[in-house]
Amino acid sequence: MKLLSLAFFSLCLFAQSHAQVKTDAWLEKLLRKNASPLLLNVLNQPDTFQYQIIYTQINRDKNNQPQFKNYYFNVDRNRYFNPASMVKLPTALLALEKIHTLEQYGVNKFTTMLTDSAYARQTRVTHDSTAENYLPSVAHYVKKIFLVSDNDAYNRLYEFVGQQTLNQRLWDMGYKDVRITRRFVTMTEDQNRHTNPIRFMDGDRLLYAQPAAYNPIPFDFSKKILIGRQHYNREDSLINAPMDFTTHNNFPLEDMQRILQAALFPSSVPEQQRFKLSEDDYRFLHRYMSQLPSESDYPKYDTSEFFDSYTKFFFFKAGRSKIPPHIRSFNKTGWSYGFLTDVAYIVDFENKVEFMLSGVIYVNSDGVLNDDKYEYEQIGYPFFKEVGNIIYQYELKRKRKHRPDLGNFVFQYINK
Repeated sequence: MKLLSLAFFSLCLFAQSHAQVKTDAWLEKLLRKNASPLLLNVLNQPDTFQYQIIYTQINRDKNNQPQFKNYYFNVDRNRYFNPASMVKLPTALLALEKIHTLEQYGVNKFTTMLTDSAYARQTRVTHDSTAENYLPSVAHYVKKIFLVSDNDAYNRLYEFVGQQTLNQRLWDMGYKDVRITRRFVTMTEDQNRHTNPIRFMDGDRLLYAQPAAYNPIPFDFSKKILIGRQHYNREDSLINAPMDFTTHNNFPLEDMQRILQAALFPSSVPEQQRFKLSEDDYRFLHRYMSQLPSESDYPKYDTSEFFDSYTKFFFFKAGRSKIPPHIRSFNKTGWSYGFLTDVAYIVDFENKVEFMLSGVIYVNSDGVLNDDKYEYEQIGYPFFKEVGNIIYQYELKRKRKHRPDLGNFVFQYINK
């Protein structure tokens, strides 16, 4: 009886541990049926590659209103992955939201934003050589975040929004599992809680001064998160132990998909989950979410490094694929520590096709973190390209009751 009880208890624990995993048999069958040997090898090793996929089907009614249906494959919001640059997405959205609270002072997203320093490791910014007027602004930082996933641009918007507001606002919107605790520069937990004083200027005239801030709210770090078998520390010394991600940023894939949907189709989510943005903000966002580095003069990018598919993984990235002119990806990507992530809304204007695709994969066969030896090119990017192509080919043949009018997502990408 004791053995039976123990076995039953073990089965319960196993069921609980797997109860959070979402898989739709239809999506798994579609991917496996059309998969190459490389993709099948990945799909057959979910524990090794820790992949998660969400395919969001979009159907329009007679009034062109979209309806969304999510299909999941191996999705588990409790399985940690490092979100890397994906945290830039909500940070950019909340920076645009916050700027509206300063309109009474004559401040908008294009106003010159000067960053000062008031605490250890903080740095100042008084000019931006990549801007047409050589001056930093929220708008220019947002633009750089989506064009090439610029780290400094994220750091500056993190400082403008503030760690407390950044997290509290997302929690209030219902994203309780999201945690954004750090800039992308070496700092302690305490230093990341402190954010810089900022000035908004009209020439030499001060419009608004935002004082330095500190986040007193504690984070829940009770769940220990250890990844890998070895890692290199900040001093480039090899440590024979897993890397500790307990206090790092956290951002489940389902929440990424939902936030991107809210940014692209705000009326499709409950009011609580909508960002307080203007129509001009949305047009601005959508343009730079989909614009390519070669289509920008400010900043002007070296396209041998920042090629067109640099931040477009699904459907494009492997082999630095050329993106057809009639297809656009409105997306955000992240890559770090062997994790690759892309959350995208893909549109084919010629064939009237639209869908969302979100995914993450872990490619680190030697189990060593921070050594810059990951299988991005060999496995990661081909995974995204093939999954994207399978879904796209399915979408091309899928019958729709109403063909979508995609005019709201058409832009003239003038080099600016």
